[in-house]
Amino acid sequence: MSTQAATAERTVVIGLEVHVQLETDTKIFCGCSTEPGDDEEPNTRTCPTCLGLPGALPVLNEGAVEAAVKIGKAIDAEIPETTTFHRKNYYYPDLPKNFQLTQYDAPICQAGELEVRADDETRTIGITRAHLEEDPGSIQHAGGSIENATHTLVNYNRAGTPLMEIVTEPDFRSPAETRAFLAKLEEVLEYLGVFDPTRDGSLRVDANVSLVSEEDVADDGTITDEALAAANRAEVKNISSHKGAEQALAYEVTRQENVLRRGREIEQETRHWDEARGVTVSMRSKEAEKDYRYFREADLPALEVADWKDRIAIPELPDARRERFREEYGLDREAASKLTSTKAVADFFEDIAGEFDPDLAATWVADNLLGELNYREMQITDVEGRLGEFTRLIELVAAEELTVKNAEEVVLREMLDEGDDPETVIEREGLGKAESDEVESAVEAAIEENPDAVADYRDGDEGAINFLVGQVMQATGGSADPGDVNGLLREELDG
Repeated sequence: MSTQAATAERTVVIGLEVHVQLETDTKIFCGCSTEPGDDEEPNTRTCPTCLGLPGALPVLNEGAVEAAVKIGKAIDAEIPETTTFHRKNYYYPDLPKNFQLTQYDAPICQAGELEVRADDETRTIGITRAHLEEDPGSIQHAGGSIENATHTLVNYNRAGTPLMEIVTEPDFRSPAETRAFLAKLEEVLEYLGVFDPTRDGSLRVDANVSLVSEEDVADDGTITDEALAAANRAEVKNISSHKGAEQALAYEVTRQENVLRRGREIEQETRHWDEARGVTVSMRSKEAEKDYRYFREADLPALEVADWKDRIAIPELPDARRERFREEYGLDREAASKLTSTKAVADFFEDIAGEFDPDLAATWVADNLLGELNYREMQITDVEGRLGEFTRLIELVAAEELTVKNAEEVVLREMLDEGDDPETVIEREGLGKAESDEVESAVEAAIEENPDAVADYRDGDEGAINFLVGQVMQATGGSADPGDVNGLLREELDG
């Protein structure tokens, strides 16, 4: 490779293989539970089928197929008349059969797409295929990283959990775009009810990274297969988060740039993302398709699924719900985005907006509740059984039985920190809204006791009114409404 070629401007090209654990009660080919128990012992949630013992036969999980069809509809994919399973042969210690039951040339979802927004630009990412397969077990490297561990432990409890592998076109042009795509994909999967992002290892990413000369990029951004093949690619494995994907790919892009700058070629290889060190590490040369020796799984008949697409319904998806919220409730883009971040948040907002003014509902859910939950690193699912209590809190504010200040700064926070209902907090803290006579008396006292502030206000100092409001709030223990106090003070001082 010439020095000129090594220093030429290049375009980043990334394609993803996203492995998503599907939420089913049992594994994909056997009756073992997918739900880990408390203090679960390794290698106890297994059976002859998921351990690959001789004579054990697979039986396909219908729930996994339904989840796959829902995903296909959400990404606008083609669902063929017939889908089949193959054996993918290779040795990994976490695959006890020494082959993986997966789909090869007839995947259940084909030619889909997903629209993402990154860097203030909306792009459509092509999805080549999405197919069903079984998850391997899990490996723990003891005494160090994958490079220097003293030994490796294998736990087969996860082996056989249903996976959906979603393979994109090489349409990403930056690590930031991949992070945006993963966030969007996870959002869609959560709406579909087929995925639990809180489950350990529920989403894992492999990424193929190439640097292509800008001369090989057409004006419309397309790149020929020949140009991609000539560039060689590195596959980065074992990425487990949106943030991790962006970090891993940023590192890998820089690494490849440095290799080319030195006049060397990129080796086609598989690399491991070491999150602790923030580097990618060479694992092995990249396998070719022929190395997997695919052949049909004789114990699983072909599956007819074409009519499932019409039979299986999916909910309103995030983008559509976001747009409806803007039109129906008059929300701005930011509020609509917050309120549709998860299906649980969107459902709760709609419940509140059905009872109260939509602006009040949006403020309380998007700003107050979600803000306090984020501060505590909590999700709305952590308080799912208490949403009626938060509705009651908003009701007290709407009925002017509790000041906004006390509701936001005291009651809501103690509800989350102490686990109490709003009435318990209000009674404990003495936060019932002050009677009008009490407020009026406090206003008169503040005016009488602070003649300098009164004089400043009458001389045009608007800041003085805030001081007087503070005196009234202090006198009423924060139980007066600051807006009402401000109005009463101005009425007295301007009269």
